[in-house]
Amino acid sequence: MSEAVAVLGMHRSGTSCLTGLLEQAGVFLGTVATKSGWNARGNRENPQIMQLHEDLLGVNGGSWEAPPASVVWPAELRLVRDRIIRGHQHAPVWGFKDPRTLLVLEGWLAALPALYLVGVLRHPLLVAESLQRRNGFSLEKGLELWRVYNEKLLAFHGRFKFPILSFDDAAFTDKVARLTAGLPLATPRASPLDFFDPDLRHAAPSTDRPLADETERLYLTLREIAA
Repeated sequence: MSEAVAVLGMHRSGTSCLTGLLEQAGVFLGTVATKSGWNARGNRENPQIMQLHEDLLGVNGGSWEAPPASVVWPAELRLVRDRIIRGHQHAPVWGFKDPRTLLVLEGWLAALPALYLVGVLRHPLLVAESLQRRNGFSLEKGLELWRVYNEKLLAFHGRFKFPILSFDDAAFTDKVARLTAGLPLATPRASPLDFFDPDLRHAAPSTDRPLADETERLYLTLREIAA
């Protein structure tokens, strides 16, 4: 029976890198973006899933940058979800990544109760600075979005106890390799995973501005889980 993997994490937090490594290890992603202006190796997102999430957030009065307070899956979008699932079940292990998944995960769990989850986080200021460069957001808006998404990440971890990795970790690729060892992959990769290029990652924020207490506590809690 096919198993499914979902990558959970805030935008600009290493979700693309984690997903690319999973794909390299043998997780089937289907048709995904392999190159973009803001990601040299592509965001590894399935456009059908991304559009599903956009539509779902829209009918609930929000968007990825303005998350709705709650999300209800209407019948027509549940059908879209189910078609996507059926289209991937020929693979022993398939997966998907879209940061919006954190906002709409309950609907995927309703259809895939055994969905394997893996999370990734990154320093709040690095995320906020990346959103500032890509989207023109203020640092304040980027930090608030980081908080909203990562509060959801922590809440889901509290329920399901899935692994969380830190994109800031120098041993990131090695930890992903150990993670994939526990998946029933049809064709495990014999050679080392080399999708991740550390030169493409900013190692430290350009500003030393202090984080809000709530944000810092959340980050430290998630870092402790990742450690």
